[in-house]
Amino acid sequence: MKIGQNLDVYSRVFRVIDCDEFTKAFFANEGIDIGNSEVFPDDPFVHTRAMINMKQNPPDLAEFKNYNEVKLKGGRPNKNLKSFLDNDRKVLSFRILWNDNSYDGGEKYYSLNYFLSDKKIEVKEVNTQNSGRFPFPMLLKKQMLAKTPILTHCPGMSLRTEEYYGPLDLRCGEKVLIYGRECLIYDCDDHTKAWYQHNEGITQVPLQLGKSAPNVQY
Repeated sequence: MKIGQNLDVYSRVFRVIDCDEFTKAFFANEGIDIGNSEVFPDDPFVHTRAMINMKQNPPDLAEFKNYNEVKLKGGRPNKNLKSFLDNDRKVLSFRILWNDNSYDGGEKYYSLNYFLSDKKIEVKEVNTQNSGRFPFPMLLKKQMLAKTPILTHCPGMSLRTEEYYGPLDLRCGEKVLIYGRECLIYDCDDHTKAWYQHNEGITQVPLQLGKSAPNVQY
């Protein structure tokens, strides 16, 4: 009998994984290699019981219950109320550049606004006179911008969590990916610079792009 050996007792297979110090000393005195100790295998029952004890609904079921409560005129706590009251009308505004490599593309300039109250982002086109392009006011309507979007046929089908852009991801010199468009952040307004300096201790240093960059009015 050694460690790592299977022992069949009336059709029940037991695994020998360890022994006490006296047994190890006995085998060593006899000059027999008893083997190395093994660890207990993972018990899936323990994980199952832990999930049951959590009593937490899956994300899709939780959203469905919230929908039914609102539809039946039931009250539910507003989790974003404090953030809205503290940061209402506080917007971080950046200037971004997208180098469009398509046939009629080129350098395109946008204004990216990050709303601190609900952590959403909107991207507006910077229109200049005699640019030769049709005005397209919104590149991205106000929404939370995922770093790596999970595309599904219908909203809510995927249970995977997405990571969204936050204030620490938006810095001059960094790039932000807007649904396949890699845009460069090259400047921000004075309010945004003051907010980063006061809240995050970060100094936003604008990039020099030359005369091609338009003078954006925030």
